[in-house]
Amino acid sequence: MKKLLGLVLTALIIYVIYIDLTVGTLPSDSVQTVEAKTETHSPKSTLPSFQATVEPGETVISIVEHQLKKPLPVSITELVKDFQLLNPGYSPEKIQVGASYQFPDYTK
Repeated sequence: MKKLLGLVLTALIIYVIYIDLTVGTLPSDSVQTVEAKTETHSPKSTLPSFQATVEPGETVISIVEHQLKKPLPVSITELVKDFQLLNPGYSPEKIQVGASYQFPDYTK
């Protein structure tokens, strides 16, 4: 039994060394540069909006409802489309705490 365990352990060590030497486990030296383009409030948009900073635990729906002080008067799909129109390149599901965004204003 000890011989079998030693054989399996030796085979595992040889396999790990082979993978380490051929594929590698350390990050490569090549660095990828990614250019990010950020866009702010679109001047073409005639949609009324307000700017707010996201606090922990807040969502796009809760921020808009808090501003209105009543339930959301539009569908969630329309809110998502309006948010993306005001903040191109940003998803309402991935808003960051501490960041400021434009939110649609449905007070009228």
